[in-house]
Amino acid sequence: MQPRLLIVTGLSGAGKSTVIRCLEDLGFFCIDNLPPGLISKFTELCSQASGNVQRVALVIDIRGGEFFQSVSDVLAQIKKQGIKYEILYLEASNETLVRRFKESRRPHPLSPGGEIIEGIEEERRVLREMRGLADKIIDTSNLTVAQLKEEITNLYGEGRDDERLAVTIVSFGYKYGIPLDADLVIDVRFLPNPYYDATLRPLSGFDDKVKAYVFSSPVTADFMQRFKSLLEFLIPHYIKEGKSTLTIAIGCTGGMHRSVALVNYLGEILKDKYRVAVRHRDLKGS
Repeated sequence: MQPRLLIVTGLSGAGKSTVIRCLEDLGFFCIDNLPPGLISKFTELCSQASGNVQRVALVIDIRGGEFFQSVSDVLAQIKKQGIKYEILYLEASNETLVRRFKESRRPHPLSPGGEIIEGIEEERRVLREMRGLADKIIDTSNLTVAQLKEEITNLYGEGRDDERLAVTIVSFGYKYGIPLDADLVIDVRFLPNPYYDATLRPLSGFDDKVKAYVFSSPVTADFMQRFKSLLEFLIPHYIKEGKSTLTIAIGCTGGMHRSVALVNYLGEILKDKYRVAVRHRDLKGS
């Protein structure tokens, strides 16, 4: 029996070590920094393991040096051999990666004696093709370790039903930029803004007063009805085309009030049909 093969790749400092530890906890047989040329042979050995190795995660990245240059050819080859695989790609903003390298006091693999940012930009260039092949891209810039583990568990956990779509719903503030890993981006800045009410400004979309303010508007009710209808149309077609994950990003100005309230509401609606994870990217303390 051919094991399920997950290839984890992406930028240095983007969280691959955290992900591989999480996958180990989820029951994956994990190998870090495997030369791409050995993927086919390793998968063959796993297939001969009497079904004892059912899920495998391999971290493949630029640490492989010259070996990594052959990764696209190797993936094309194993695909021809009928070996099925998924690619998970991790990335983060330059600012986040620089901060992480400085905090860890480790040099970037591509600039051991130079500027960190130069190494990051070169790594982005080298990994551009792998990013294009990825089945799932996760931007970890604004994720805590716990949030990243939650997302990985939601995507690859033991209880995962492959016929149920994994939906991640993210609130964000446009003033901080659009989430890079979003499949659908919805702008709700047209809704009444609690920020302009001095009593509501310090609160968040979790608070009852803010929720009441947002949902008391007829525009909100009309919008949510139309948006739910859109999702009811879109999601079955995504599933039919083989999509296993969907990230919906809902943004307001600051990511504190309207988007938070709507994301929580939408999460409650969808959780009975799909595997849902809710995340509030720009909510202070989240």
